[in-house]
Amino acid sequence: MWLAVALFWLESFVVPLVSVWLVLLPLAALCALMPLVFPGSVALGRLSGADGGGFSPWLPVHLAVALAAYGLLTIAAVHALFMAALDRWLHRTRGNAWPGAEDAGLEGRGRVEQTMLAPLPPLLTMERILFRLIGCGFVLLTLTVLSGVVFSEALFGKPIRFDHKTVFTLIAWAVFGALLIGRATRGWRGRLALSWTLGGFAMLFLAYAGSRFVLEVVLHRV
Repeated sequence: MWLAVALFWLESFVVPLVSVWLVLLPLAALCALMPLVFPGSVALGRLSGADGGGFSPWLPVHLAVALAAYGLLTIAAVHALFMAALDRWLHRTRGNAWPGAEDAGLEGRGRVEQTMLAPLPPLLTMERILFRLIGCGFVLLTLTVLSGVVFSEALFGKPIRFDHKTVFTLIAWAVFGALLIGRATRGWRGRLALSWTLGGFAMLFLAYAGSRFVLEVVLHRV
């Protein structure tokens, strides 16, 4: 979340992202409090290589790159959700009329959507930002996979372990790679691109955060 706030802060110098801040900052504040509920434990200094020769120097590199990749692609997913909401709102408000506005409840909903979505940049600008985020995130995710191979070789004595985290990470890498190829060769955009972005993020979420939550919090397995 720190990475998300930093990147959107830099991006806000180029395009207005007031609506994004209204969602991002409360979410970042919530995440900042999560260690009080899920403190975890420090394991970095206790890991050693496969030969028992001590701490693997590849581990902090792998973790840093992986966290940056997950952070960027999480930002891309949030960005995609804003784009999807903006797209639906623009279709409903074509001609400066909001269908069903005579209903008090729908009128109130329309005002909330207008407050949140009207300040956003045009969809084409949002789309360019989205693919910049995905491109950078994909590069970092590729480095995560490669450094993970080296780290696994140093720590476990084999280049890759096909556990749930590795499988879902590779699926996410394939999804984002296919999305970028489709964008470059077939001009993928709009709802198709948003669906692939959210699908790739879902795989990435299952690769670490989702699976770890189920294993450690629900099943109480470490």
